[in-house]
Amino acid sequence: MTYAETDRRLPEQETKRPRRSAVARVISWLFGWSLILGLVGAAVGGWAWLNFTASGPLQQNATVFVEKGLSRSQISMLLQEKGVISDARIFSAAAAANTIRGRYVKPGEYEFTPGSTMQEVMAQMLQGRVLTYKLTIPEGWTTQMALKRIRENDVLTGEVTQPPPEGALLANTLVFQRGMTRQQFVDSLALQQSALIDELWAQRPNDIPLKSKEEMVTLASIVEKETGKAEERPAVAAVFLNRLRKGMRLQSDPTIIYGLVGGQGKLDRTLTRSDIDGVTPYNTYAIDGLPPGPIAIPGRASLEAVIRPDSSEFLYFVADGTGGHAFARTLSEHNDNVAKWRRIENEPQEPEVVAPAPEPAAPAPVLRDDGLAAVPLDAPDLVAPEQASETAQPALEAKQEAQVAEAPAAVEETAPTDDAPVLDLKPGSVIRVGAKLIPVPAPRALKQ
Repeated sequence: MTYAETDRRLPEQETKRPRRSAVARVISWLFGWSLILGLVGAAVGGWAWLNFTASGPLQQNATVFVEKGLSRSQISMLLQEKGVISDARIFSAAAAANTIRGRYVKPGEYEFTPGSTMQEVMAQMLQGRVLTYKLTIPEGWTTQMALKRIRENDVLTGEVTQPPPEGALLANTLVFQRGMTRQQFVDSLALQQSALIDELWAQRPNDIPLKSKEEMVTLASIVEKETGKAEERPAVAAVFLNRLRKGMRLQSDPTIIYGLVGGQGKLDRTLTRSDIDGVTPYNTYAIDGLPPGPIAIPGRASLEAVIRPDSSEFLYFVADGTGGHAFARTLSEHNDNVAKWRRIENEPQEPEVVAPAPEPAAPAPVLRDDGLAAVPLDAPDLVAPEQASETAQPALEAKQEAQVAEAPAAVEETAPTDDAPVLDLKPGSVIRVGAKLIPVPAPRALKQ
């Protein structure tokens, strides 16, 4: 091959390009679609984020109860149906993303505020900031009274299928959430009371005249009903413990009442001699030792007082007239205290003197511009006699007579007495009758 022939082929060889391999083409295609999908995903994500953080459709506070066992999509649809969120798909996707991170939407009752964003709703439900309710069982109530309050609560559900015995519930305020059953509420209070009794019984002194935890609760219930003063409970407990040691009857009035009315708790009358002499299992005037069980729900302070009573020799106590009690070691001292209490009871009460309310002051008269008569400015229909025309004068007199007839009592009050000076009333003067001011008319000439 000559040089010239070689030279003619060089341009043809230079224009040929090597073909890309199939792998390179696939990679290029995938890269292109990935870029497109990435842009679309970014756009969709941006749109979703704007909606997720935008103010929600809620116009007023709304309460939503999310039951246990609902899926993310069911919870999202529920929130959308209640008008809390605008798009269940976005909320469900956000919940799924949080699930991957180990954070879950918690069931319960939620209250959402107007305009809450989906982001705020999600944060509230991830943290479990649910609505809570409180129910109080006071010290001194019977179990029957407590169960009545529990049954009347409209947030708790279900029935109390296993009522506890008297004194088995803790006197406490329990915080709970919607969805809790009444039996669960009762079981919770009973469990707390049992734990408290076990704790205190383990601290009892060796010389305590009580044989069991049940007897401790029974005596504590009597202490609870005998005094409403917390500082007195150790002293009251000491009296009953001293009586038990000496074999004396407790003679507690609240035990008589419980024997008469049972768990109802209240006796709508005073105790009578026949009540005291009557025999019931709970009448500690008639039985020895403790009654067969508690007479109320004792509070922690009463239970502690039984375990840690005052160190005293008191055997009696009676009301002292101040809301507390007077304590005595001997029957003679006690009788003196009783006599003092009876004197206080029988003292006539001074009637409370209440000062009469002052009558409202009449409006101050205002002097007219012409200076003729002091009449209220809000009575434009009253005209000074000198200014009344001859035709208007009879009408004015008739009006004045009618005003006097409307207030006879006021006229009588202003009638002169023997000691009262006689007023010299001249035309242009004004007489006050009650709250009204009546001008004295000018004398008319007699017709011939």
